[in-house]
Amino acid sequence: VQLQASGGGLVQAGGSLRLSCAASGRTSNSYALTTGWFRQAPGQEREFVAGIRKSGSSTQYADSVKGRFLISRDSANNTVYLQMNSLKPEDTAVYYCAARAGAAIRFVENDYDFWGQGTQVTVSS
Repeated sequence: VQLQASGGGLVQAGGSLRLSCAASGRTSNSYALTTGWFRQAPGQEREFVAGIRKSGSSTQYADSVKGRFLISRDSANNTVYLQMNSLKPEDTAVYYCAARAGAAIRFVENDYDFWGQGTQVTVSS
């Protein structure tokens, strides 16, 4: 499975961005893929941001983004989106999408099997 993340950029505080994570390769229905977004700010560890099950029936968010970010899935196109609203300077980080071969959303990066390249999000004050 290959993951391609895109959509990062520079935005002012209070603005919005939408990140995309396109999956290719072994993405058939028989291969359950739960997708997560993580982020890593300079000098900090990578942290979980949001996750969604392959069915789209369940989502999870970090407390710091609840109510501002929305994760969704377009199964027909094997793409997961992260809509980020009301962005804050502290949201500045490199954002990574990741997928795991299991149904449960996990919050630890080591539980994910596949990773995309990062996309930079910079929020100016």
